[in-house]
Formats: sequence, C-alpha cells, structure tokens
Amino acid sequence: QVQLVESGGGLVQPGGSLRLSCAASGFIFRSYAMRWYRQAPGKERELVATITSYGLATYYADSVKGRFTISRDNAKNTVYLQMNSLKPEDTAVYYCNKNPPQKTPAGMDYWGKGTLVTVSS
Repeated sequence: QVQLVESGGGLVQPGGSLRLSCAASGFIFRSYAMRWYRQAPGKERELVATITSYGLATYYADSVKGRFTISRDNAKNTVYLQMNSLKPEDTAVYYCNKNPPQKTPAGMDYWGKGTLVTVSS
C-alpha cells in the first residue's frame, strides 16, 4: 500500500534553512506529480508546492515563492522541499502527497504523519 514518510523537520531560527524529505513507496513514483502541504496550528492544510512527474515544472504558493524549492529523485522515490529564509509563519506540520492522493478503504485521502517545522528565536 501507499506509504509516505516525511522527515527533516525541526526547530530553526528565523532566516534559517531546512531541507525536508519524503520517502514514498507502494505506487509508481515517477508516474505522479508530488506535492508538499502544511498545516499550521488551528488552520486548515494548505498546498505549498507541486512538482510534475519528471520534475519539468514546479509550482508554489505565493507565500513561499522565492524561498522554497521542491525537487525529486525518481531513482530514490523521494521528494524534497528546500526551505530558505524561514519565517515564524512557516511553522507547521509539513506533509507530502501524490497527486491525486491515494484513498483509504474508508474513502478518505491517505496522509503520512508529517514532519514538524518550528521557526522561532
């Protein structure tokens, strides 16, 4: 079955950088666009970045454009999110997912556990 394992989060000062990784399995990774989302405390999950199946195109939310870079390695079934110039408002749990998301037997979108990014001095 589909598994998504996010890693690389942590505590970082404003202006700092982090690189998130997402190891995927259970589907043909190279056939799907991949996305990074985030969910801040008390807020809904939002789309942060998208990369097409072979990495030829990327798309970003306005809030992260110019600071974040999404990339992928199809040989390693892994998608990355390089985050630079981090701001306190980037604090959130970050999730990756395939597009479209896999459905669970109950019909819900499957999500991994995410990785927590905290930007604070």
